[in-house]
Amino acid sequence: MARGYDFKTIEAKWQEAWEKSGAFAATEDPGRLKFYLLEMYPYPSGRIHMGHVRNYAIGDVMARFLRMRGYNVLHPMGWDAFGLPAENAAIEHGIHPAKWTHDNIIYMRAQLKRMGFSYDWGREVTCSDPDYYRWGQWLFLKLYERGLAYKKSSTVNWCEVCQTVLANEQVEGGLCWRDESPVVQKELPGWFFKITAYAEELLSALDRLPGWPDPVKVMQRNWIGKSVGVEVRFPLAGRRDALTIFTTRQDTLFGATFMILAPEHPLALSLSKGTRQEREVAAFIDRMKREDKVRRAAADAVKEGVFTGAYAINPLTRERIPIWIGNFVLLEYGTGAIMAVPSNDQRDFEVASTYGLPIRVAVKPVGDEIDGATMDQAYEGEGVLVDSGAFTGMSSQQAREAIADFLEAEGMGTRTIHYRLRDWGISRQRYWGNPIPIICCDGCGTVPVPYEDLPVILPQDVEITMKGGSPLAKVASFVNVPCPRCGGPARRETDTMDTFVDSSWYFLRFASPHAPDAPVEPSQVNYWMPVDQYIGGVEHAVLHLLYARFFTKVVRDLGLVGIDEPFTRLLTQGMVCKETYRCPQHGFRLPEEISTDRRCHECGRPVEIGRTEKMSKSKKNIIDPDDLLAKYGADTARLFCLFASPPEKDLEWSDQGVEGSFRFLTRIVRLVEDHEKFLGSPRDPIPFSRLVAGRALYRKAQQTVQRVTEDIEDEFHFNTAISALMELANDVSRFDLIGQPGEEEERGFAYTYALETLVVLLSPFAPHLCEELWERLGKKTSIFSAAWPTYDAAIIQAEEIVVVVQVDGKVRGRVCLPSSVDEHAMRGAALADERVRGWLRNRSISKVVVVPKKLVNIVTGEDR
Repeated sequence: MARGYDFKTIEAKWQEAWEKSGAFAATEDPGRLKFYLLEMYPYPSGRIHMGHVRNYAIGDVMARFLRMRGYNVLHPMGWDAFGLPAENAAIEHGIHPAKWTHDNIIYMRAQLKRMGFSYDWGREVTCSDPDYYRWGQWLFLKLYERGLAYKKSSTVNWCEVCQTVLANEQVEGGLCWRDESPVVQKELPGWFFKITAYAEELLSALDRLPGWPDPVKVMQRNWIGKSVGVEVRFPLAGRRDALTIFTTRQDTLFGATFMILAPEHPLALSLSKGTRQEREVAAFIDRMKREDKVRRAAADAVKEGVFTGAYAINPLTRERIPIWIGNFVLLEYGTGAIMAVPSNDQRDFEVASTYGLPIRVAVKPVGDEIDGATMDQAYEGEGVLVDSGAFTGMSSQQAREAIADFLEAEGMGTRTIHYRLRDWGISRQRYWGNPIPIICCDGCGTVPVPYEDLPVILPQDVEITMKGGSPLAKVASFVNVPCPRCGGPARRETDTMDTFVDSSWYFLRFASPHAPDAPVEPSQVNYWMPVDQYIGGVEHAVLHLLYARFFTKVVRDLGLVGIDEPFTRLLTQGMVCKETYRCPQHGFRLPEEISTDRRCHECGRPVEIGRTEKMSKSKKNIIDPDDLLAKYGADTARLFCLFASPPEKDLEWSDQGVEGSFRFLTRIVRLVEDHEKFLGSPRDPIPFSRLVAGRALYRKAQQTVQRVTEDIEDEFHFNTAISALMELANDVSRFDLIGQPGEEEERGFAYTYALETLVVLLSPFAPHLCEELWERLGKKTSIFSAAWPTYDAAIIQAEEIVVVVQVDGKVRGRVCLPSSVDEHAMRGAALADERVRGWLRNRSISKVVVVPKKLVNIVTGEDR
């Protein structure tokens, strides 16, 4: 090994060795404890970024650590390869999505291997591979057979740029989650998965996931949104039908003074027919269709409405109340109609105040009075009912039960449970996705593709323009097929599946990636599943994680797996952040585009140093992992990402921190190089009870084993684990290998033990270097076949001091004593030491001088 840490040679050497030996291949072994470790697989966008490096470094530390602890570890990798960016590339660069994706995978796979991540590449899956998406189609058909996949027309979120439908979860602040373009509402037929059939199980099972972060569970609970209440029927004045509303506050029914419908409600337009309001209502509904639903429903949005000209009857007061249409009521939630109680609901209060509608108090605070004519905001809390007929004076809780009983007895309402969760719309009008295996026949209707005809292969000869709907619809050879039932002319479904379908079950396929006859092989998947540790970004708390839980339950009900939940423990890592640089003339600048005095290379102007935020290409505050690997190597990149911040926190980039990590690894190299000949000599172990000169260093190594083990195992505190390794390295470098005459063997043993322990403990963090150092230390097998060090609780807990023993002022020995030792005990221990007694033979003792906790000096008289 060249002095100065030749990381390029070292890393290439050990990456080749690992690949040749199949070091990380996993097979089922019922006799061993298994551990399935998985990071969320990446989209093959072209290059990995520092977020990938951090995420995968976290997982790799765990994988290597657990293997050394004796676990049978499955640590696979694959590619979330379908999606819109490939189609964008086809348009921008004239590259077919399949080739663009394939080339990116080749490059990114090489990058991941250069990072030294311990993946079982024999299990690699790519979701754009027909061998994978065949089974996604198979699962679709199984859902269809069970009534869990169906087609209907609905108002959908439509991205004009992507020319495709977006799920509610893919709309962020009214914008497309991929390209941040405005989302509009559009009526389209599409396919849905009936995730609502599992709503209650998805909700209740969250309580059985103690290894998940609470914020993620809260987000899922809120998204599922269980509400226990009553559906109440409000008869329509002058008509035989009724409006049904859902409420959890039936105690406020006597305060309902008007009703509000969603603009998309089926009766919204028809109620105004023949009234003076008809034109105004039609214009309002048309305008609402062009507005984003999320913005409309936002708490701070301006509340707008229009009177339909129709009335309903409050079933409890028997009063005629006007029916309005409001921008903030959504068809997807509840029934798409609400009773408006302005005295007890702030949104209703704002509408009533704006349009001069009556406010009648139904619930008041206990011990206080409120007046609908003078109140300046709604009272939304619990209280006591007023002006509520026979229910006046009841508490809110009592009244909810009593009124629900009354409504059910009178046939006016029904107790029920509603969920905010809506069925998952999976239809996408784009090419690069998994084809939906359905054929449409004029005579037979909707016909599933026979299982033996799967997979439905994406055609290669397709024109991608992002205009005019699905590109597949323009490929006659794909669309026009015979009906599997009658043989007559029929058409394929041209929508493809939402890419989140692919990522909702890929973790199952990893367990048996080569299963030829089903998505999974039950004996293999039941050995590995569930995933013991899942690692990924919190941005997937609702999207991917909820869908993956749903799919797991469906596959369970198909009898293919025996688990209820896919992921036992979940770690949501923080983002990698860096300050931004902005030139007044040229906008955001890359770090290499500014000088050391913070000026733009192009124009020389001073750049503005912006706030530290998530690394992004648009703001150019990025670090290319390839540049980092070329300058410092993979082990340095890994070490910095793990040391700079706890995994769950954001990591703030620091060039100085990277330099510091590199210097630390260089220092470890020198510790081995400087004593290579010494360390290569075989040494017999010395019991801890006999150690004196090397006792403190041995104990420090043992304490470090405990700290690093617990920090990795319990809370992913990799930063404090690395800090402990740095402390041990300091102690090793300061240790005196020579000492006093006669101590060489003991000191050599303690030093060798401490340095070898340091290298083993560092190996999950810096695997290439530690493999090399292990070999230099004379070891014949991989460091990762070594057992993880253990510690003795008695050794690490004992607090001891070393007391120097002198005879007539000259050091003749050392004794280890408890730190609480008193002077009397120090004197006795010194006189009892065998080496000291040899120096006292044939001498008389004149006196014993004790310096507390430091020294005992035995003064002798004349020889006897």
